[in-house]
Amino acid sequence: MNVELKRQSLLKVLLIASIISTAIHFTDNYLFIEQYPQPDWITPPSIYQSWLILTVVGISGYWLYKYRRFWLAYSCLLIYSFTGLASPGHYFYGTISQFSAKMHLFIWTDGFTSLGILGFIFWSVLILKQWRQESNSTDNTQA
Repeated sequence: MNVELKRQSLLKVLLIASIISTAIHFTDNYLFIEQYPQPDWITPPSIYQSWLILTVVGISGYWLYKYRRFWLAYSCLLIYSFTGLASPGHYFYGTISQFSAKMHLFIWTDGFTSLGILGFIFWSVLILKQWRQESNSTDNTQA
């Protein structure tokens, strides 16, 4: 497996882990909304709608990365990372004791998987500098 495929595989694993984590957490939040301390503007429809929209953005980011549209990929992945990075925001609306062990697990799993995606973005931008290799729009050999 070449280096480029390894990087794509790493991003895919991070994204799948995050999608699974956020799906579990958002589903739990949807089903038990009255138990989660959170702002009043968060409603059951906003929970599943935001998860669906942000997940599509994340998958689009992976696809863009795979086809070397790095800056667009980074943008989508950064937006998607907020799906899980925002999860610890629950703690602004309640005390630690108001959360069950299950809630803590879901919140922190979301946070850590999203940090993995954010770390991947920084690694690709700052260390690998893959954006320098971005294919131009007239190159149709990648499609």
